[in-house]
Amino acid sequence: MNPLSQRVINMQESATIAMAQKARDLKAKGVDVISLSIGEPDFKTPVHIQQAAKEAIDSQEYFGYPPVPGYPDFREVIANKFREENNIDCSAANIVVSTGAKQSIANIMMSMMDPGDEVIVLSPYWVSYIDVIKVAEGVPVYVKGSIDDNFKASAAQIEAAITDKTKMMIFSSPCNPSGEVFTREEIDSIVSVLERHKDIYVVSDEIYEHINFTGEHVSIGSYASIKDRVITVNGVAKAFAMTGWRIGYICAPVEIARACTKIQGQFTSAANGIAQRAAMAALKADLSSTKAMRDEYFERRQMVYDLLQQIPGLRTVMPDGAFYFLPEVSSFFGKSAGDWQVNNASDLCMYLLEEARVSVVTGEAFGVPECFRLSYAASRDDLKEALKRIAEALAKLQ
Repeated sequence: MNPLSQRVINMQESATIAMAQKARDLKAKGVDVISLSIGEPDFKTPVHIQQAAKEAIDSQEYFGYPPVPGYPDFREVIANKFREENNIDCSAANIVVSTGAKQSIANIMMSMMDPGDEVIVLSPYWVSYIDVIKVAEGVPVYVKGSIDDNFKASAAQIEAAITDKTKMMIFSSPCNPSGEVFTREEIDSIVSVLERHKDIYVVSDEIYEHINFTGEHVSIGSYASIKDRVITVNGVAKAFAMTGWRIGYICAPVEIARACTKIQGQFTSAANGIAQRAAMAALKADLSSTKAMRDEYFERRQMVYDLLQQIPGLRTVMPDGAFYFLPEVSSFFGKSAGDWQVNNASDLCMYLLEEARVSVVTGEAFGVPECFRLSYAASRDDLKEALKRIAEALAKLQ
């Protein structure tokens, strides 16, 4: 008898984590691999946040179990952030702190999905949405934006995908993996659809909100007409270079916040207490460190775009946020070099890992099988060298 459940057998491994591990394994063997596969800032956590964690340890007040949804004063700071930065009307009762935004999304799905409930997923999508939905026994329904539309699905496409089983829609803006940002006009159009379909909830993943080059971040939870049906997901990983601190949070209608707290109480209990104090310091301070990181990403974005434009066969659009490019690479499918035969994006990513010693992630994991995702959260020198290697490797494919 197989000891594993069908649930875990059917679940896909995270493609980003898998490729990052392959790169680490090669590096451990002494291979010079440049990793552009994982969405992790290459900056250190700002010093004032580190100092807050040290002070929390020295106070000896935060060694016990925290309240499951997070410390009350931290939840109030988060609610204030949503009110001031996102124009979302909320209080601490709407906030649940979790071990990263990924757990936040899992809590939401486990709290809200019944078997057969449909979730409209705007594609390209973050790799973990689909399997989390499926584990919660929901059914993902894909609404795909094309490269010609900057990878953004339209309101008309969303409305066409709605059925009597639609429970929820999920999307990210700025988007992982495309880096695209929905404009106010585009959000207006989506809200108009949701106003006509009053039983549909929205999960808005805004973890990249501060890595935005458009000058405006629009939170769909700020629209009064649908605010009671929006769950906003955020965290400190990307904006404050705190990926390893594992702090995410949601702003949700009170009934859903309580349900997520109930789920979390049985699975993990509260997020790390010291990390919560560090994250609270991050949200209370000014955004000067975050803006400095964003400005560096802005410079890298232009550099990487220029280098990608020089590679024959790649089709690339300039992203408006996050720190990714999503080049369209189907012109290389069916080509070969030596013993390598490239039939799809996954083959191409493995070819680049072995031939160019650069790790990127197949677009198949994000709902765009004609693409691969490249992170430019790396040093300029590494980015220049990686793009040089990629260009040389792709030139060998005939």
